[in-house]
Amino acid sequence: MHCMRIRTALSARLDGEELPPDLTDRRLDGHLSGCADCRQWQARARALKAETGRAAAHTDGGTASVEALLGRLRSGSVPG
Repeated sequence: MHCMRIRTALSARLDGEELPPDLTDRRLDGHLSGCADCRQWQARARALKAETGRAAAHTDGGTASVEALLGRLRSGSVPG
């Protein structure tokens, strides 16, 4: 199975969306067990989701916090 398709499904799972009809959690987990690149992608996606959630919770509606988050993302300092 191609990693791009798996990553799309992992993104859906992370967001609480339904998986494509031909993919199950078991198939995703099976792919992850053998694919280090997809495990790393999943870890970074989880970290990004957590970081954006924290930023949204602490925003004052201004652009400063958004710019700070974007700066951390660009520099690679977001955990992952």
